[in-house]
Amino acid sequence: MRRIFIAMPVVLLLCSLVSAQTGKETPVQVPTVAWDRHSLLIDGHRMCPVMGEVHYSRIPADEWPEEVRKMREGGVTMLATYVFWSHIEEQEGRFRWDGQRDLRRFLEVCRREQMPVVLRLGPFCHGEVRNGGIPDWIFRKGCKLRSQDSVFLSYVGRLYRQIFTQVQGLQWKDGGPVIAAQFDNEYRGSGDYLMALKRIALATGFDLPFYTRTGWPALSKPVPFGEMLPLYGDYADGFWEKEVREGVGNYYKAFNFKGFRSSTAIGTDLLGRQEARVNSGDDDYPYFTCELGGGMVTAYHRRPYIYADDCYSLAVVKLGSGSNLLGYYMYHGGTNPEGELHTLNEVQTSPGTANNDLPVVTYDFQAPLGEFGQRNASYYRLRPLHLFMHDYGETLAPMEADFKSPQDLKQGADSCLRWAVRSKGGSGFIFVNNYERFASLSAKRNVRLSACGVDLPRLTVPANCMAIFPVCVDGIRYATAQIVSKRDGKVYLMQVKDIPTTICLQNGKTLRGVKPKGAGTPVCNNIYLLSQHDAERLFLEETPREDAVSEAACTKVKEAGPLRTVRKGRARVAEAPSEGDWEQAAVYRITVPADSAAKVRRLLSIAYHGDCARLYHNGRLIADNFYYGRPFLYGLWRLPNDASELELRILPLQPDAPIYLPREADRTAGENVKRVDVLPLY
Repeated sequence: MRRIFIAMPVVLLLCSLVSAQTGKETPVQVPTVAWDRHSLLIDGHRMCPVMGEVHYSRIPADEWPEEVRKMREGGVTMLATYVFWSHIEEQEGRFRWDGQRDLRRFLEVCRREQMPVVLRLGPFCHGEVRNGGIPDWIFRKGCKLRSQDSVFLSYVGRLYRQIFTQVQGLQWKDGGPVIAAQFDNEYRGSGDYLMALKRIALATGFDLPFYTRTGWPALSKPVPFGEMLPLYGDYADGFWEKEVREGVGNYYKAFNFKGFRSSTAIGTDLLGRQEARVNSGDDDYPYFTCELGGGMVTAYHRRPYIYADDCYSLAVVKLGSGSNLLGYYMYHGGTNPEGELHTLNEVQTSPGTANNDLPVVTYDFQAPLGEFGQRNASYYRLRPLHLFMHDYGETLAPMEADFKSPQDLKQGADSCLRWAVRSKGGSGFIFVNNYERFASLSAKRNVRLSACGVDLPRLTVPANCMAIFPVCVDGIRYATAQIVSKRDGKVYLMQVKDIPTTICLQNGKTLRGVKPKGAGTPVCNNIYLLSQHDAERLFLEETPREDAVSEAACTKVKEAGPLRTVRKGRARVAEAPSEGDWEQAAVYRITVPADSAAKVRRLLSIAYHGDCARLYHNGRLIADNFYYGRPFLYGLWRLPNDASELELRILPLQPDAPIYLPREADRTAGENVKRVDVLPLY
């Protein structure tokens, strides 16, 4: 399969060549990295990176090369990953860098794939890991966690030194992929603690172009300007909400163009109510995000389903509001590694971060690339935006945002069109978002959009429409089609559904009612108009799709026992089933077709109904799922070659349980398996 390279063109990470004859390194100049209030600058060129979060320790090591390539093909130009302390030092003094915990091997993969990496070092990460990634044994040391307590910082120093053994020689200055590091996560105390972490990192040997922190919540005392770039986030919904109703929280604000960079909805279970403010001076940094919702994990008590349009709308709004780095959390889902002392998922009964019960194994996150590397709808939906950021980043980055609609709209407000303009030097882009999760926004009629002194023809903007229109860009005076890409002198536009395409050239020629002709035939001069489907796959040659789907035999061998009582735990949300509760589950035997358990990319898809389900092989738990109306998936290539039978356990759904299910889920009491299929991954 031919791979599309759409990473930063000047970021050549293979900056040292080894002579086959001498074995000596031939140094090559490493690209310079700088930043100002607008953007990153690589060798003096402004960039608008796309950063995708993936957790290396949640993916089998032999899958890393293919998955990093798929991220790059999706338009990701920078990768972020947590280094979970509890994944590498679950037992005090015993560090594990083996298998899928092998950070150095992962970084070597990223170097080969020319993918810059931001390491999120902790010590606290969250990431829906037990104790937020802090090992249980730390809680028994009598020190104050996430503080300047000397005992705690001594253990952090040991952690950072261990991480550095994996990073040494792979930092940016060495021609390696590690371009930045984040300290702690979602910290609200004094910036002195974050600076103490930075001093430890620098003393250890970290020497990176820039360092980051989460820009939410506001710190009680800021860090000195320039020491760490604040990065922000927004989500369409949150598993952490304690209420079990649809549409709770402040997530609706993420669908409105606004100058306020941060979110008051993230992590409300840990952070409580947050004021709409950032530290003084933070607006002088470039506007970057590190946690723009690429999906959402399901907790036991709250199981939101995220639509592809949710992800796309969030991204359009962030760009239109002035952001010059879109960082998705998550971009690639994963699978929790096995713990030696306990499971490594977040649970209410753990010593810290104990506000939700998460699945033991799965961390799919409904991300653009799922737990098993499957390309979900959002993967394709987001690609035109990523191509735009790559090809027009230098043009977009210095453009200021001008907000054309109110910035304080109420939930579901439908009185006006939401739009913004970014412009500079007579060129600009018009950003339109007529979408809000769970809101039925109406079509907006007779709309007059304008930028840079240019009026577009009056439009009807359909419900659920999101678009970016160019104004005075690359010979186009205006277009009512979305700007996507510019390669080899060719400009690619994407038709916006239900908006007639008009292209007015700066030479005065106007084309009306233009129809898509594809990437091979221009509609005028060097301008190409694509359908949404074609734009989502522009420059991407996918593996030929296998259409064969086979049904796996599934036999019920045991009825469910007595229903358990669903209680609320210490965090006042419903508790997930205990190991004892699973003994009362209904049991099914699944026979895997012989040619499906080989090392090929096929998925087991279990269409079931119930409260939650688990999949076992030879008594070992290999996958689990909290039911939310979608199939339960498993990558069959991860099974041993001789695997033929699996055991599926399902606990019945209890409609009166204090659990939020999405509107599409079947809320009927009981459990059943509707169908079990073997599907091609692609």
